[in-house]
Amino acid sequence: MARRRGPAPPVRGYGLTPWGRALAAVVEAGADHRHLSGARRYFRDRHVEQLSIADGEITALVRGSQLDPFGVTLVPRPVDPATVVQLLRRSGKVEALLALARGEQPAALGELLAPTESADLASGCSCPDEAPRCIHVMAVVFELSAQIDKQPLTLLRVLGTDLPELLDLARDRAEAPPSDPDDHTPAPAPQPVTDFYGDGAPLPPVPEFPRIDALAELDPGGLRSALRASGVGATELAEALDDLAELYAVFREHR
Repeated sequence: MARRRGPAPPVRGYGLTPWGRALAAVVEAGADHRHLSGARRYFRDRHVEQLSIADGEITALVRGSQLDPFGVTLVPRPVDPATVVQLLRRSGKVEALLALARGEQPAALGELLAPTESADLASGCSCPDEAPRCIHVMAVVFELSAQIDKQPLTLLRVLGTDLPELLDLARDRAEAPPSDPDDHTPAPAPQPVTDFYGDGAPLPPVPEFPRIDALAELDPGGLRSALRASGVGATELAEALDDLAELYAVFREHR
C-alpha cells in the first residue's frame, strides 16, 4: 500500500511588499535568466545561511555547488537619519514614522530609503563568477527582501539606522518659527492631538500583485514530466523550456 504524502510545503516568496520589491528589483534588473533561476532556486531551497545585519553591512554564507559555502557581503548606500527626518518634515510627512511603527511601509518614507538603482547596493562574493551579480549575491538579496516583507523595520537596520533614532530626531528637531524679542504676543495654545495613531487615516490603495516568473519560482517538475510523457526528447525538452522562459519574459514586460 502506497504511503500517503503530506501536503507540499508552501513555495517561498520575496518582494511581496513595496520595500521588499524595491530591493529585489535592484539586482534583478539586467540579470540573465540563468542567474535569476539559480538565485531563486537557492532562495527557495534555503541555501542562504548565517545572515547577519550590522552597521549597514550584510553578510551571509550560501551553499552552492562546492563543498564549502561561499561568503557574500552587501554594503547598501548609507542614509543620513537627520536628512531623512528633515525631508519628511519639509513635505509634511513626519507621520510616516508612526505608520512605520504600526508595521506599514509608507510611500513617503520608502522614497527616501528604498534603493532605486544598482549603485545603491555594493556586493561581493568569494565565488569565481565574474558576473556583476552572481547567484549567491542575488540569493542573499532575495532572502533580505523576504525579511523586509515580514518586518519593514529590517530596511532601517540594513541602512544602518533604526526607528527610535528617527523618532528622537523628529522630536528634537521640530521646526519652530523664529521669535521676535520685541513681540510679546502670547504663543497659541497647543492643539489637542485627536488621532495620534492615525486610526482615522485613509487606507492606501491595494498594491499590484508582484510579477512572478512561473518557470523560476515554481517547481517545473510537473511540466517536464508531462513533456516527457508526450515523447519529447531531452534535447527538445531543454529547448522548449528555454523558449517558454523567453515568452514569459516578453509577457511580463508587456503587462
